[in-house]
Amino acid sequence: MSFFVLAAILLITLPLSILVFQAISADAGTRKLVRRNLIVGPVLKAPSSRTPNEALTGAARRLVPASYAARLDKLLVRAGRPAGMPFERLIVIKPLLGLGVFFIGLLFLFNAPGKLGVFLLLVSTALAYFTPDVLLDSRGKTRQEEIQLALPNTLDQMLIAVEAGMGFEAAMARAARTGSGPLAMELSRTLQDIQMGRTRADAYQALVERTDVRDLNTFVRAIVQADKYGIAIGKVLRTQANEMRLKRRQRAEEQAMKVPVKILFPLIFTILPVLFIVVLSPAIVGIIHLLGGGGL
Repeated sequence: MSFFVLAAILLITLPLSILVFQAISADAGTRKLVRRNLIVGPVLKAPSSRTPNEALTGAARRLVPASYAARLDKLLVRAGRPAGMPFERLIVIKPLLGLGVFFIGLLFLFNAPGKLGVFLLLVSTALAYFTPDVLLDSRGKTRQEEIQLALPNTLDQMLIAVEAGMGFEAAMARAARTGSGPLAMELSRTLQDIQMGRTRADAYQALVERTDVRDLNTFVRAIVQADKYGIAIGKVLRTQANEMRLKRRQRAEEQAMKVPVKILFPLIFTILPVLFIVVLSPAIVGIIHLLGGGGL
């Protein structure tokens, strides 16, 4: 076995091993420190004592530009900050994925060198590096659609509670407690911000920034203006609920109008050729037999 093959195998197994170790024990150092504090009491951690995970996370954070780190954090916020993918783990996994794919492709490139191989190596490395971004963006868009779909029903629940004599925040708490999905979670988070001393306007604005849903932004602005100018909250909720239901119906009609355009290409390239074969095959076979008999 040549030296290049051994080096390639080593370069492949090393980052993959680090990736598996990071995925399995992402917070082992913190858990160890908590257990020690529970047994022997709080112990101040020396500034120079860093666990391997913390050192790896610090190195990865230094390699990520500030603007790109802000974009990743925004994607995580829009996706609801998945518990299995915190920011520290994400910035470590991304370069490890890219390096793993790069070294695997490098092994194939040694066996079959060429310009096409180099191009495929670079493209596959870039795809592996940005795959977590695409997955987070897709999850964030799905979450936004769920919030947008659940917003009219939630507003109806809040309107019923307000008209029954409850306050706006109590109605919001009831809707968050009885509801499910990302909108109920975001409403609970907003109420927690208000309970922690944050102003209502700031808490509502943080809700809009986390979700980035246009309809929710419209509702929040209406609520803030109603609170500022003393407008009856029940009237605002009724108006917003009617508007949200109208928008939901319009979006459904828009999606229904797009269906004929979406099925046009599958109809042309899959259904029509088969239909032509079924309809014209007997005629073609008859013509072939007729011409063959006439030739005899």
